[in-house]
Amino acid sequence: MPRLFTAFEVPPEIAAQLAFFRGGLHGARWIEPENYHVTLRFFGDIDPRTAQALSDDLIETEALTGGVPLRLTFDEIGVFGGRQPRALYARVKPDALLSRLQAAQEAIARRNGLAPETRKFAPHVTLARLRGVTAGAVGGWLAERAYPLALTFEAARFALFSSRDSVGGGPYRVEAVYPLG
Repeated sequence: MPRLFTAFEVPPEIAAQLAFFRGGLHGARWIEPENYHVTLRFFGDIDPRTAQALSDDLIETEALTGGVPLRLTFDEIGVFGGRQPRALYARVKPDALLSRLQAAQEAIARRNGLAPETRKFAPHVTLARLRGVTAGAVGGWLAERAYPLALTFEAARFALFSSRDSVGGGPYRVEAVYPLG
C-alpha cells in the first residue's frame, strides 16, 4: 500500500536558506534540504484503488487559486511538542487561500473514505525530528535564533507524494503534479 500525502515542494534556494538552521542541537535528526516540503494533507497508507481515486479527484483543486501561484512565506522557527519536543519547523505564514486549498483536499479525502484529519492545519516545513531533547535545550536553541524570517516563494503547483514506511524524512517520490490554475 502506498503512503501518500500532498505538499508544496520547497525551491532549492529557499531550502538552502532554511538549511542554515541545521546543527547545534544534540538529539536532533535533521531533515535533508532536498526533502523539505509543506504538507497540505497526509493520507497515510491506502489501497491502490483509493490512491487512484484521490489522484484523479485532486485535479478539482487546481483552479482554487484562480490561476495564480500561491505566495508562501516562512515567517518563524518553532517547535512542536511543548514539554516533550518532537520536531523543529519553519512556519508558513497563515494564508486564507492556502487554507481553502487544504480544506478542499480534506473534503476529497473524506469523500474517498479516509478518516478526518484531527489536527489543526499548521503549514510548515519540518527541519528536524527530536528524540530525547529537553524543552530547555530546544528553548536555548530557539533563543539563539530568535529573529523573524521572511523567506517567500511562489508555489505554482502542488504534488502528490509517496513515501516509504519509515521514521520520516524521506525519500519521497512525486506521483503526480497539479498546476495551480
